Amino acid sequence: PRPRCVRCCEPPDQRFSYPQYQPLPQINMTILKGEKGDRGERGMQGKFGKTGVAGSRGHTGPKGQKGSVGAPGERCKSHYAAFSVGRKKPLHSNDYYQTLIFDTEFVNLYDHFNMFTGKFYCYVPGIYYFSLNVHTWNQKETYLHIMHNGAEVVILYAQVSDRSIMQSQSVMLELREQDEVWVRLYKGERENAVFSDEYDTYITFSGHLIK
Repeated sequence: PRPRCVRCCEPPDQRFSYPQYQPLPQINMTILKGEKGDRGERGMQGKFGKTGVAGSRGHTGPKGQKGSVGAPGERCKSHYAAFSVGRKKPLHSNDYYQTLIFDTEFVNLYDHFNMFTGKFYCYVPGIYYFSLNVHTWNQKETYLHIMHNGAEVVILYAQVSDRSIMQSQSVMLELREQDEVWVRLYKGERENAVFSDEYDTYITFSGHLIK
């Protein structure tokens, strides 16, 4: 017997039964654009970002114009220091060094010279000028030093003579605060002395600040 015929494909009118794509017409958006709306409220501030790398230094800007003159400042403070003292008593050497103590005060600005210790104490650092004047004793040497903090700076010396004379010495010293300056009579290895009396002042020691 002949085999039965079976259709394997769908009928031609059902082959494309699923929806087909149809191109839509293009619309001109500029025709549909409306008027600009009002500005909205400002939103909250966002978090800070990470710090960026520092940039290179820029070029130097142009020089500005000269400013106006400022108000005058305060006057410069002036510092002073000065003394001048004398002694009316003679002094002879003994077995130890003796600081020359003065009993007459001519000038003692701010009491920088201590009459009890016989020493000048520096409270204003700077350059000072000192001078020493004594009267020698006949038939005896005169041997003194101007001292600075325990060191011998300059000597005042007169040899033995039949006549007594006025002898002087001077020096400039750079002093720091709390430095000490005084006059010292040499000890008794040499028989030396300075002369003075209660009627006249033969021995003087003076000093003042220069700068």
